[in-house]
Amino acid sequence: MSTSPAKKEFFIRPAQADDVDAILKLIVDLATYEKATDSVKATPELLRKNLFEKEYAHTLLAFLGTTETPGDAVGMALYFHNFSTWTGKPGVYLEDLYVTPECRSMGIGKALFAELGKIAEDNDCARLDWSVLKWNQPSIDFYDKALGATSMSEWMGMRLEGAGIQNLRKFAPPAGPAPQSIQ
Repeated sequence: MSTSPAKKEFFIRPAQADDVDAILKLIVDLATYEKATDSVKATPELLRKNLFEKEYAHTLLAFLGTTETPGDAVGMALYFHNFSTWTGKPGVYLEDLYVTPECRSMGIGKALFAELGKIAEDNDCARLDWSVLKWNQPSIDFYDKALGATSMSEWMGMRLEGAGIQNLRKFAPPAGPAPQSIQ
């Protein structure tokens, strides 16, 4: 698909269930880069179930070599579809993009974004969104300069996990009589 100054070849394809170990390795590598290895709770079983059985998200993998003689997985883009109420259209949310340090500057990140762009266009998506850690200046520079991405500084990310999600139960309306069916 592309070559680097060192003339290394790579290709990108959608991940398959047999790729869960490679996906998990890249997730752990990303967490190590982000100094958050303790946050990784993913297992091969969870990835298999949620990516390939329930299809909550999808993954593109970049491999060194060619499709005929593939090498190791050296990059990934894990994404899912969301929806914009303002545009009335679906979007793509990039959960994580990672390229191993030794394979950066080969064009793999750009190629992964090109594939995401194709997916967005094929699905009539209005947006491609993602988040980046504020301290990750090399990635911010790449998104800004290479991709022309727009910073969304007016937005702040929010999250609930575990007990926070369970605490939402207290806001549920009281259970009343079962609705009557219309005949």
